[in-house]
Amino acid sequence: MIARSLAVATCVAALALLLVVPAAPAATGATKATTITVTMKEFKFTLSKSSAPAGAVLFKITNKGAVPHDFKIAGKKSATIAAGKTGVLTVVLKKGNQAYLCTVPGHAAAGMKGSIKVS
Repeated sequence: MIARSLAVATCVAALALLLVVPAAPAATGATKATTITVTMKEFKFTLSKSSAPAGAVLFKITNKGAVPHDFKIAGKKSATIAAGKTGVLTVVLKKGNQAYLCTVPGHAAAGMKGSIKVS
């Protein structure tokens, strides 16, 4: 009885593997998100690019400062990132100048703000 149950289970598992459909390839003409690296420290941001094309942008954020910071742009905000830690934020940017800042109280006033040109 156990041998038969094991054989049936093995056959079902093998059949399941055969039915797995590989992921469809990306659609042709699909655009990939632009990636911009953001470095934060007291009290400034350094971005790897000063401009970006309109559309999806992935911000890879690193806090090289001693206190927690965050990154807000286009109405979206990253998690608060502790000193020495990293995070990501993906947003869709529209054409024009897009302002960014740190929302930790007092940080934007101390200089943690700027803008990026989106074309």
